[in-house]
Amino acid sequence: MTVALSLAIVAGILALATALGLLLRSRTGRARVVTSKVRDATTVADLAGREAFGTAATLLQFSTPTCARCPATARQLDAVAAAKSSTIEGPARVRRLEIDLSERPELARRFDVMQTPTVLLVDGDQTVRARFGGPPRQPELIAALDAVLTEEHS
Repeated sequence: MTVALSLAIVAGILALATALGLLLRSRTGRARVVTSKVRDATTVADLAGREAFGTAATLLQFSTPTCARCPATARQLDAVAAAKSSTIEGPARVRRLEIDLSERPELARRFDVMQTPTVLLVDGDQTVRARFGGPPRQPELIAALDAVLTEEHS
C-alpha cells in the first residue's frame, strides 16, 4: 500500500466520522412529536403518583448519576415550568419530574432512552406528546409546551 493511498483512506475515514458527528449533533435536543395509536404505549401514569405530575403538562426527564448535562437540563426545565405555571391559573400547572434510570433501568427499554438526558413532554392526561434526545433546545421546548397548553384550553 502506498503512502498516498494510506493518506486517502485516513482522510476518507475522517470525513465520514465528521459527517456522522455533525448529523448526530444536529438531531440532539430537537423535538420529536410522538404520534401513536396505542394510548397505553405512550402513557406515563404508572411512573409516579398523580401529585407528581402537573395538571396541564409535565416535563419528564430521564437521567443518570453520571450524566454531565442532566443538572443543567434540570435547571432549564425547572425555569420553563415555573415561567409557564406563573402564566396559568392554578397550582403547579406545569411541573418537572426526574427519573433516575440507574434506579429504574427497565424504563430505558420501555421508553427507548438511548441517551441522557432524554425529556418527554407529557400532557395533563399523562400522555407523551413529544420527546427530546439530549438537552432540549429552548425555542423548540417552549413551542412544544405551548402547543400542549393551547390544546388543553381549546
